[in-house]
Amino acid sequence: MITLKDIEEARARIGGIVQPTPCLRSWAFSEELGAHAWFKYETLQLTGSFKVRGAYNKIAGLPADEVRRGVITASAGNHAQGVAFSATQAGVPSIIVMPVTTPLIKIENTRRLGGEVVLAGETFDEAYHEARRLERERGLVFVHPFDDEQVMAGQGTIGLEILEQTPEVEVVVVPIGGGGLISGVATAIKAKRPSVRIYGVQTVAAPAMAESFQAGQIRVCPAERSVADGIAVKTPGERTFEHIRRYVDAVVTVSEDEIRAAMVRLVETGKTVTEGAAAVTLAAMAAHRIPDVAGRHVVMLLSGANVDIALLARIIDRYLVESRRLVRVRTHVPDRPGALAELLQVIGQHGGNVVRIQHDRVFMHAGFWEAQVDVTLETRNAGHIDELRQALHERQYEVELL
Repeated sequence: MITLKDIEEARARIGGIVQPTPCLRSWAFSEELGAHAWFKYETLQLTGSFKVRGAYNKIAGLPADEVRRGVITASAGNHAQGVAFSATQAGVPSIIVMPVTTPLIKIENTRRLGGEVVLAGETFDEAYHEARRLERERGLVFVHPFDDEQVMAGQGTIGLEILEQTPEVEVVVVPIGGGGLISGVATAIKAKRPSVRIYGVQTVAAPAMAESFQAGQIRVCPAERSVADGIAVKTPGERTFEHIRRYVDAVVTVSEDEIRAAMVRLVETGKTVTEGAAAVTLAAMAAHRIPDVAGRHVVMLLSGANVDIALLARIIDRYLVESRRLVRVRTHVPDRPGALAELLQVIGQHGGNVVRIQHDRVFMHAGFWEAQVDVTLETRNAGHIDELRQALHERQYEVELL
């Protein structure tokens, strides 16, 4: 088990490289959630996530005879970049085994930070097994993503910063994958302020730690595809599980829909880009999974910002559709000059903003002397959509929501 002393030593070790990140109160979310809402912005950390803390602490603390051999790990994202950066800073060669399905931007970022990338397997588990094989074959040092005491101690430095930056804190909400982050944070906070409650959050797509916590023993669970890919872990760490059992008050889960909504809310209201694994903390608060927080000071840890921009765009579009701020309607207009302009004039008079339009005279279900029109509109809310439909109906347009 790691101790407060281990975490304090880790802070001294990483202090010249890893800078503290801000912990700021959000007035908008405080009002919305009915609590004093604070965010710990590991999104602003080196390499865009907290992972560099644990990776650097591990690598910088290796004995000279081990460090010369080089380090290796398996990762599809944040840990890969954390290890590559840390190894380069320490003057150590690093090999990062990544699944062949890893997005190109993550591969290039890892290489840019000095890591030698080896692509192997379709999944993290397959990449992990290849990394362990290369570890044995080449005599390298394996840097585990979470189940390592030096890694956990490095992550625990976040807990020390939270207590110093937000001394009034009463509740801390932390994402959980394998458990390295929450193990370190909870150890630090409970050692100095035992009254602070610590809650972990997982996605329902990968609830291994939540089910293990409830059962009192490690459970292996399937990890389905998740927007929170950074915490989609099938098997909790043995070391991390023991820390979580001792220091964490509860582990809750949130749905994929709730995570996507939280990501958009953080962009729109919080002015912060996060990856899905980070947004689970706000998702849990917004869904009222964290008990007895009314009026309390709650710190939500935003663990990273390394989200694929194309995925984020899709998430935003889907959220706009679900919140009735983006809608597609279908109607028919007479097949004559000016008919389309008349339709668009009605839409414009009632505040609908046309994003996309498709006018079809052939591949459609309408009369011979008609054209089918599909219009994608930006709207304010469901009430605005009803207003537009009513206006179009009064002008004899039959409207279908798609």
